[in-house]
Amino acid sequence: MQYGDFYYPLPANEPVLNYAPGSNERAALKKALKELKSEKVDVPMYIGSEEVRTGNTMEIRPPHETKHLLGRFHVGEAKHVTKAINAALKVKDKWSNMSWQNRANIFLKAADLIAGKYRPYLNGTTMLGQSKNVIQAELDSAWEIIDFLRFNVHFLSDIYRQQPISGAGMNNRMEYRPLEGFVFALTPFNFTAIGGNLPTSAAMCGNVVIWKCANTQVYSAQMFMRILKEAGLPDGVINLVFIDGPTIGEVVFNHPEFAGIHFTGSTGVFNKMWETIGKNMGMYKSYPRIVGETGGKDFVIAHKSADPDVVVTALARGAFEYQGQKCSAASRAYIPSNLAAEIKKKLVEMVKTMKMGTVEDFSNFINAVIDEKSFNKLEGYIKGARKKDSKAKIWIGGKCDKTNGYFIEPTIIEATDPKYVTMCEELFGPILTVYVYDENKFEETLKLVDSTSDYALTGAVISQDRYAIELATNKLRNSAGNFYINDKPTGAVVGQQPFGGARGSGTNDKAGSILNMYRWLSARTIKETYTPPTDYKYPFMQDK
Repeated sequence: MQYGDFYYPLPANEPVLNYAPGSNERAALKKALKELKSEKVDVPMYIGSEEVRTGNTMEIRPPHETKHLLGRFHVGEAKHVTKAINAALKVKDKWSNMSWQNRANIFLKAADLIAGKYRPYLNGTTMLGQSKNVIQAELDSAWEIIDFLRFNVHFLSDIYRQQPISGAGMNNRMEYRPLEGFVFALTPFNFTAIGGNLPTSAAMCGNVVIWKCANTQVYSAQMFMRILKEAGLPDGVINLVFIDGPTIGEVVFNHPEFAGIHFTGSTGVFNKMWETIGKNMGMYKSYPRIVGETGGKDFVIAHKSADPDVVVTALARGAFEYQGQKCSAASRAYIPSNLAAEIKKKLVEMVKTMKMGTVEDFSNFINAVIDEKSFNKLEGYIKGARKKDSKAKIWIGGKCDKTNGYFIEPTIIEATDPKYVTMCEELFGPILTVYVYDENKFEETLKLVDSTSDYALTGAVISQDRYAIELATNKLRNSAGNFYINDKPTGAVVGQQPFGGARGSGTNDKAGSILNMYRWLSARTIKETYTPPTDYKYPFMQDK
């Protein structure tokens, strides 16, 4: 029984800690890193009330220190997918019928736990498992996931308050039900916050979830799952499993109770899943919600009026923070000929100052790429740029070394052909490709920016000319779901810059906004008439 209208107001964004020398947070993180490295975790799958250990394990090793073993996780098979689905459906009615305030407070408590005692541990597992420096981990696995949890509670609270008008003699109300069935959350390696947000946003709405994280994100995912358990999340609401993609997809997409997918990953995988779901439509109870954020080939275009120092900083941070392993990372840049020499000189000098190494040395800006597969792919692009007939030359970087970890120097390539391969294909690594255009052909270059890539995730224009800014904003309207003016194309903040792109970059359902929450709800309109009619006849039918 509901005894009040329990509303959760708009929260403030979580403060970002700076980890300066001598600070309490720096000392706590250093201690947590030491503790985490001294242990060997044994990570089970979380299915219903069980911690499932199969004995078939995979190792967890830091990408920047591959000789060190952090632990192992237990790998499942098809039967475990079925078991997870059954566990989820078993608790679905009880979970969806739980009062809103009790559901909400679980996730708000989880946010408080992360903001407090678990902050150094969630940051620490992200640093060690995904090779993020201290500030990139803080922005991800503390700041952003805390904001996702708190803001999503507020957004959902707002949705529940949105009600239709009622005419005389009646009452109309809207009920926002969870989807009928279970939701599948498939999450990537590069953001712990995405790994946390995709299953919890759906669960918050009363849905039950099967969550498969990337193998390279298991270390922080298991920490987040433990936090949810401590916050009071009931067994079976979110089931975390470690099963290969084809196997889990075969079971999930052939189940009649499949109700939706919340996905971040590659465009190719998303397209294949969409195709499979379409072919299987006849077996589902309802049309599944398909929500996905996929790839990006994100751009920065500088106008001839741009401040060179603004351009240089936007490119250095936008391209090389977290080794360029962000869907939003600056990957292609268009530089006007009048500024090219100055920008090249300053950018090369800035990149030279970037230290590369392990995450435990807080002076390192660059760490390792995620795994050997990524390393080999990126090294291949760099080798291609070194060929004499490549229509490209390397300004700086290009050294690749996997002796102790998967290290690739921040690399800047200048392409003489605007359709050169590294200007077009998503690389997902610390490689920026620059094309120098005629300073008097800004509008023509905007057309080039718009037509070069199938993606449309993020982009930026840098200019001190307001007419140029307006022109770029209009011409590139469909080129990026998140568009930045005089800034780098990364760093979207929950509640401030809802994130997502269209075209080949996904369904643009805007994580970090109320729009995303609607996708995990199914509305039911209820009309009650106080004095129902007792005769079918209308006044117009009378003779007199």
